[in-house]
Amino acid sequence: MKKKVVVAFSGGLDTSFTVMYLAKEKGYEVYAACANTGGFSEEQLKQNEENAYKLGATKYVTIDVTEEYYEKSLKYMVFGNVLRNGTYPISVSSERIFQALAIARYANEIGADAIAHGSTGAGNDQIRFDMTFMVLAPNVEIITLTRDMALTRDYEINYLKENGFVADFTKLKYSYNVGLWGTSICGGEILDSAQGLPESAYLKQVEKTGSEELRIEFKKGEIHAVNGEVFEDKIAAIQKVEEIGAAYGIGRDMHVGDTIIGIKGRVGFEAAAPMLIIGAHRFLEKYTLSKWQQYWKDQVANWYGMFLHESQYLEPVMRDIEAMLQESQRNVNGTAILELRPLSFSTVGVESKDDLVKTKFGEYGEMQKGWTAEDAKGFIKVTSTPLRVYYNNHKDEEI
Repeated sequence: MKKKVVVAFSGGLDTSFTVMYLAKEKGYEVYAACANTGGFSEEQLKQNEENAYKLGATKYVTIDVTEEYYEKSLKYMVFGNVLRNGTYPISVSSERIFQALAIARYANEIGADAIAHGSTGAGNDQIRFDMTFMVLAPNVEIITLTRDMALTRDYEINYLKENGFVADFTKLKYSYNVGLWGTSICGGEILDSAQGLPESAYLKQVEKTGSEELRIEFKKGEIHAVNGEVFEDKIAAIQKVEEIGAAYGIGRDMHVGDTIIGIKGRVGFEAAAPMLIIGAHRFLEKYTLSKWQQYWKDQVANWYGMFLHESQYLEPVMRDIEAMLQESQRNVNGTAILELRPLSFSTVGVESKDDLVKTKFGEYGEMQKGWTAEDAKGFIKVTSTPLRVYYNNHKDEEI
């Protein structure tokens, strides 16, 4: 019997080569599986299916894990206002974990002998895929032709052409990874640390001028409504915010950070929905959470984003962090009001029944109602005691 191999199939050059090579040269029974986390259109999925069979796949499947991706990752990234290095919303890279989970489950389901993916040896995705497969499909061989055979684009394109498969694999100046939580852009000027990306490099152009108000409502930290329109489907809510924000070119930036393998990496991105949703959510939390809730949530959220980026999603502590993030959102209710303009946005205000700024104890900078003037002076005196003690004993120290 032929050995079964599941290929994590995106429809790109590397995975197309992998399907044909394993079927034709190695004699595998190839199962091409496209794990969709929201980055593929219906047209792309249909084209993937057609191409998979042309390439020699025995079977093609689309595994939709968009809802799982939201429930098990995206909502926690919003709860934690996760931005890697304070900049990058861990866009497409966070999807890789859930694509790998889906592929591993499918491989176990059909009794596959091997799993193949198209990662190179110089990036983060090889780690995200391999580690997930090693844990969830420990007895299944991992095949990575692009990495193991040190393949070039020209070699792969020529091989496909020689074997009757022709597609538009033109090497563009930029490479794009499009996902529900943003689009990453690599190549071109990004390879030069001194340069930024031109307008033409972005997939979504600035279409609107002037400004407009965007109202995002949250219930227990989760997006609930956009401009008054209630969304039970959170994926649709994210897509709605993306549609509104992308027309202004909001969410563009450049991320520089440390890769899992130890080298520095630079990537451009456009992510209107993540930046607007996280910006609105963080703003609402300033009104509804206590000082120490915000402080400790920020600490664990930073680790959550770091672990997610560095392929540690399966680390048990991640479930513990998720539990804390979930509990922290019980009073994060209300509407954040933003003002959008080309290439930027600003926070305006909030409407919330849990607004802690509104209090009978006093208004900041105005009049106190919950304490007397003597109470305030006593508080200040007691608070200053450690400093007064120290400098009384060290009068020689100059400030």
